[in-house]
Amino acid sequence: MAKIAEQQAEKPLTTGQWIGFFSMAVGVFMAVLDIQIVASSLQKIQAGLSATQDEIAWVQTSYLIAEVIVIPLSGWLARVFSTRYLYVISAGGFTLASLLCAFAWNLPSMIVFRCLQGFLGGAMIPMTFTVIFVLFPPRLQPAMTIVLGLIVTMAPTIGPVLGGYLTEAYNWEVLFLINIIPGVLVCMLVYRYLDIDKPDWTLLQKIDFVGIALIAVFLGCMQFVLEEGVRKQWFEDPMIVALTLVAVISGIAMLIWELKNPHPIIDLYAFRNINFAIGCIYSFVLGVGLYTIIYLTPVYLASVKGLNSLQIGYYLMVVGIFQLLSAFIAGPLEKKIDLRWMLCLGFSLFALGSWMNGSLTSESGYWEFFWPQAIRGTALMLCFLPINTITLGRLPVEEINNASGLYNLMRNLGGAIGLAVANSQMIYLTKANYALLRESVTATRYQAQEMLDGLTAAMAQRNLPDHDLAALTQLTRLTLREAEVMTFNNLFQVIAVIFLASLVVAPFLKKVGGEKASGVHP
Repeated sequence: MAKIAEQQAEKPLTTGQWIGFFSMAVGVFMAVLDIQIVASSLQKIQAGLSATQDEIAWVQTSYLIAEVIVIPLSGWLARVFSTRYLYVISAGGFTLASLLCAFAWNLPSMIVFRCLQGFLGGAMIPMTFTVIFVLFPPRLQPAMTIVLGLIVTMAPTIGPVLGGYLTEAYNWEVLFLINIIPGVLVCMLVYRYLDIDKPDWTLLQKIDFVGIALIAVFLGCMQFVLEEGVRKQWFEDPMIVALTLVAVISGIAMLIWELKNPHPIIDLYAFRNINFAIGCIYSFVLGVGLYTIIYLTPVYLASVKGLNSLQIGYYLMVVGIFQLLSAFIAGPLEKKIDLRWMLCLGFSLFALGSWMNGSLTSESGYWEFFWPQAIRGTALMLCFLPINTITLGRLPVEEINNASGLYNLMRNLGGAIGLAVANSQMIYLTKANYALLRESVTATRYQAQEMLDGLTAAMAQRNLPDHDLAALTQLTRLTLREAEVMTFNNLFQVIAVIFLASLVVAPFLKKVGGEKASGVHP
């Protein structure tokens, strides 16, 4: 039985199947890119829609909430409609929603259209990961995982830079219009060339409506709390308290219901597989590191260094370049060493890069950022390749659709929770570090008095009125800037510790290789 499956798995792929897969990869790039492409252009969108600063954050939040809800449902939906039909529906709906976003006339309409974008785009990502383990033979799975890993991790890096450029050169509507032509082509090519399974319409007769509702309420409320908690001072806000209680209750109810239901919308029993369970932990940790650092680095460069979007792009490009270069290392390395050791190497390098970023000063320039980012960029492929194979490689083919949705959900949840914690800690740590520095900046401190005298003299030379007060104000700003630098260093170091700490569960992973990588068991 195993030999027959292996022979089938080794059947050469047709040109059409290659075209179909890479068309799906383009769709994934569009979906991931749209999470971050508006990040550097929110002020322009805010002006265009006449929204406040707090309100415009919903352009991001609505997309993420909808995406997180659909990801765990994608496995069941793929079994009902088949991978081909569901992907075409998702890509086509995503493209149409992009067009609607470009013509949004006010904030509520934009939020509705972004929800549609996120809901439809979110299903494309886990489906494409599933296709790797269903369509390709074991020897090609690592290479295809590298390709998809490059797309998933580079898109968030490219997004803010591309978005800033398009908005400056044209206008914010172009951010959404660029999806139209690629989206139509993706729909046509996937429908034409990728037919790997058939719809199972009988599943519609036993739809788990209760499970769908509980998942939507649980994930939607949790994502809202994580996104809005910082802005609303967490549990000082009655709405955050109420939604937290709803999330906890619906989450517990969802777990009980899905475990007891004979036809669950998501099969939680996949977590009985030790590799899948631990792989989801690593996916969560990688989401924390990936999305949090992508957020922290531009904020630091804009706030402390005062750089614009294009200049920030030059800094962030380093991660993408080294990630691309590391693909030529990760592929051959995967064939020479145990994937578990490769995973440990990747996570250790990511921790090293994060720790090096925790030694910044306000004077740190391009090269102080270059090497930490180069190391992290190299580490990303060494993380993605083994995690994907270890997590999904020991599962039967029929379970991969569902498991891929849960696996990708964990990465997104890691990012959402990491961003929420980072946001709240930035506020808390900056205040704490400022208070600590303020105790050192007193009239009895020779260095502080010397700096104040120098600033006063500089203000006097510029003929500024009340130069004593101006010098004191400038000293306060410098102290606050140093407090911010200390805060960012603390956060980078915490991420490094999280990555290192996650390695304690690596010894419990089982080896994946040979026929197991295909997801086919004897």
